[in-house]
Amino acid sequence: MKPSFQNTIYERNSFPIRSMGEGVCIFAMIAGLLIPIWAVALPELRPVVEVEEEVYQYAPADNGAGPLWCRGSTCLVRVGNDVFASGLETLEGVPPLNNCRWMFFHRTAEGWKRVAVDEKDRTREPCPLAAFQEGPVFLSVNPTLVTDRQAEGGGPARPEILVFNPAHPAGGYETLLPVWDGTPAFTEHSYRSFAADGVNREFILFQNIGYTHAEWTFRDRDGHWAGQGKLEWPWGAEYDEPKPVRVCYPNVAIKDRVVHFCGVSDVVEPYATWRAYKKELTGREWDYDFRRLFYTWTRDITTGVFEDWVEIASRDKTCGWVMPGDLWVAPDGAAHLVWTEQAIDERLREKFFPEAVQRHEMNYAVVKEGKVIKRQTLVAREEGTPGVRAIEPRFHVTPDNRLLVFYYLSEAAPETGFTIGNYLMEIGPDGVPGVPVAVQLEYPMSNYFTATIRGGSPPAEALELLGARDATTMGYARIRLDKEPENEADTPDDGKDLSKK
Repeated sequence: MKPSFQNTIYERNSFPIRSMGEGVCIFAMIAGLLIPIWAVALPELRPVVEVEEEVYQYAPADNGAGPLWCRGSTCLVRVGNDVFASGLETLEGVPPLNNCRWMFFHRTAEGWKRVAVDEKDRTREPCPLAAFQEGPVFLSVNPTLVTDRQAEGGGPARPEILVFNPAHPAGGYETLLPVWDGTPAFTEHSYRSFAADGVNREFILFQNIGYTHAEWTFRDRDGHWAGQGKLEWPWGAEYDEPKPVRVCYPNVAIKDRVVHFCGVSDVVEPYATWRAYKKELTGREWDYDFRRLFYTWTRDITTGVFEDWVEIASRDKTCGWVMPGDLWVAPDGAAHLVWTEQAIDERLREKFFPEAVQRHEMNYAVVKEGKVIKRQTLVAREEGTPGVRAIEPRFHVTPDNRLLVFYYLSEAAPETGFTIGNYLMEIGPDGVPGVPVAVQLEYPMSNYFTATIRGGSPPAEALELLGARDATTMGYARIRLDKEPENEADTPDDGKDLSKK
């Protein structure tokens, strides 16, 4: 059975528009963005694009993945004055699924150089990076154990962690074999998440097993695999056939051994009526659901105990869509979340909820001790009204803990005054958003990684991106906030502006 709807009226999951402290704030609707009247109190953003460069070219592998498929992790890290990226190369003449290999890049004064590549193994997915703030750099790989290079499909795989010396990245690497709880049956579909505490020199790796749970392993500052376990998925009791709700594409952060995990439901359509109708439309037996955002955390990963799952957002009642954006752990231990939502699947509207109104939102929340203590809609576009649609939000945190959101406007009505492209918005200490400012990239990016703290990179004045410049090119950009560097000592790397602009 499908979920019930009272009078087929769409029940919105939008948030009350009020201040994050006491009292009520008056907001102005400007170009589809909810701008508080005191937003001017935040510093004016003046982003300067310092560098735009090509990193590598790629060809589609047609295996269901791609260079940005590990979206909850990152393929870009900074260690001191050095920046590193991982890439994905499609192997010619090799059938999917395991028809790719990893590449490892270093940004030098002469530009980006490929300093290492997998010479023997094959894989399906991109390989995320993590780092400690003084090195080394870690590459999470998942090589297939299928030895026949012409074998189609997937098969068993073996997770590994490759260790690079940032001072000599071309000098080879050490291979670490993670320790797990038992002998999990890993495959080429890893859906893995890799996160590091760059200050305390510890990291954690999650890797999914089917539709039941994720295996995890933790490596401490002494180089010991100090904890392993299973993260069981939340239970979908409301589904036609109750089952675990697999959680994918999570944002994972580890800080002082506290681990935060926030991802989206990823299961075959759980309601039979909708599933049958989707099959009529697509001809497929399957259609995946991405419409419930779940969060959990552990106070100390070495205990292996995770707290109860919290459902942060849901568009389950109108077959909508939700996608995690980013997660930041503030100095007070609170987890700041940002994500996007779409109210309905328009393919189903006429038949199942004809009175529903389409709405796109970029939303923000703060979770502390497992409770949502703040919520805010940052950007919204509702059907029939002027507005903008924001996607792919990522946090950027400065050394003094200013919190900004970098995102892409994929739709903008002419009357809003905004155009399609990349934007920055600051979020004030009370969770109130500031005025968005366009980032003038020559090659705007609609899908990207950042050198995130979750990957072990330090907070920085400059925002660094690795993303798709077009259908075959991965590019790098560096954006300095508020002011241009006054001298070479202020630049975050080698002082060379390699921009082609």
